[in-house]
This record gives sequence, structure tokens and C-alpha cells, in this order.
Amino acid sequence: MDRTITIAVPAPIPYGHRVEVTERADDTGSRSVVVVTDLETRIRYRQESSSVSDAVGWTGRVIECVIAPTRGGIKTMLVVDPTGPGSAEADVALRGADAAAEAASVEALRWGGADTVPEPEPPRFW
Repeated sequence: MDRTITIAVPAPIPYGHRVEVTERADDTGSRSVVVVTDLETRIRYRQESSSVSDAVGWTGRVIECVIAPTRGGIKTMLVVDPTGPGSAEADVALRGADAAAEAASVEALRWGGADTVPEPEPPRFW
């Protein structure tokens, strides 16, 4: 699921670049973006007066980048497709599923009698 983040600095990150987003939760439970790092160019976009302590990070790919002037200054809106821990957990689950399918296949062959050697075909005479 795509996530839209907004930061109060101009951050022209191209489509398809991998980014690392660091967020901090405030007292109300809402999250605010502290740092966005473009992993392709290694450029960090950090908001002023933001500390990185007690922050949570995740990674993703940029789908859309919009930089717009507002009354408070220039803001950047990024639409990011997260590819961080969720994809790693999916990879582990798929490997477990492959192992389970292989084990079930071995058991089916053992109990189904399919592991026997077929009888040789008799020679044909014309």
C-alpha cells in the first residue's frame, strides 16, 4: 500500500529511487517525518529542529514527487511504495512454504507408491 509523506524542505527525488524514511511518533500518536534519505544518491533531507531520537525507519520506492510552494514555505509531497520489513517477512514465509511443499511431495511419493521403478516395456516384434 502506497504511503504519502510530506516534508517541509524541497526534496526533488526522482521516480523509482529507493528512499529511507525516518519517522517519529508524537504524544497524540501521529507520526511526523524527520529525515528522508535518497539511497541512490545518499542525499539526506532533514527537517530543521527535528531530533532523530526515538525514531522508526522504513524503506520504499518513490512513485511520485511533488514540490509546491505554500504559505509556510516550500513543501515536498512524496508517494512511496514501502518495500522494507514487510517484504523481508514475505520472503521468509515463501521459503517456509516451499519447504513445506517439498516435504509434502516427499511424503506423497513415499505413501503413494510412486517411488517404485516402473516395469520395463516388453520388446516389440513387427
